Amino acid sequence: MTQRRITFVVFEGFQSLDLVGPYEVFQHAARLGGSYACEVVAPGGGGVRASSGLLMHTDHPVPGRDPAGVDTLVVAGGRGVDTAREDAELVDWVREAASGARRVASVCSGVFLLAAAGLLTGRRVTTHWARERQLTSEHPEIRADCGPVFIRDGHVWTSAGVTAGMDLALALVEDDLGRDTAHVVARELVLFLRRPGTQAQFSVAMSTRPPETDPVRAAVAAIHADPGARHCVDDLATHAALSPRHLQRRFTSEVGVTPAAYVEQVRVEAAQRSLAEGDEPVEAVARRNGFGTAETLRRTFHRRLGVAPSEYRARFRSTQPLSKGVPS
Repeated sequence: MTQRRITFVVFEGFQSLDLVGPYEVFQHAARLGGSYACEVVAPGGGGVRASSGLLMHTDHPVPGRDPAGVDTLVVAGGRGVDTAREDAELVDWVREAASGARRVASVCSGVFLLAAAGLLTGRRVTTHWARERQLTSEHPEIRADCGPVFIRDGHVWTSAGVTAGMDLALALVEDDLGRDTAHVVARELVLFLRRPGTQAQFSVAMSTRPPETDPVRAAVAAIHADPGARHCVDDLATHAALSPRHLQRRFTSEVGVTPAAYVEQVRVEAAQRSLAEGDEPVEAVARRNGFGTAETLRRTFHRRLGVAPSEYRARFRSTQPLSKGVPS
């Protein structure tokens, strides 16, 4: 079987996890039978220092490495990307390599290097949430959406920041080798869950503001303690020892979303865990997590995640055992 050449592009000031995380995903997949040959290229070759100070040895210099024959081009991000995208030779090499590659991908702010090479015009892409405004401002020809963990638009794949690169790499492995192989790789690397591209970059606890006062904290704690319990405004107001109207106003002001929206997202995340980790029927998952019926759960999943509960379970459950041997 012909090996697929996975070429990672780095530069001075790259984010080390943008490289190491996806690299390990492909290497583990190779041990499971995937025909991957990974290489790391950088301007000038030799040693390249990450933004953290880590010194990384690269395999080939660019220009110098033949851009022909690249199967999957993966561009890392990092603080140094703003300087790297001004390197005309690097940008030209990325453009040429991408022209013959089966797939082109970026992790985090690596999307700026792809944009500089003119590879993203008219495409929907994502990046680290902190870079969304800059991407939108500098590249109006691109449709930026920094909600999802990763996005596929044709043969171009882009991901959110840092560890999201591993989710992207797992999706690429699944595209090549199937769901079960990707799931085994995720388990060997002790990744909690292979997140779908439609999943938000943050859980509800991270994407909302922490409560500022004890009454609202009490309401939030009650929601997380039992997502499937009754959590209408009247119920939450009882936990907060406030009137329903006062609780509604203070909750929305402090947390940044309404109580109803917060409850729904907590329930979605609880249902995701139930579907991925247990064997309960979808109807039981819906009842236990506060959705009432399987149809309500299905509609909510489609609206928030873009997939049905049954499809979500199929993506994140595996019938394959762990491979033999020590993963490391």
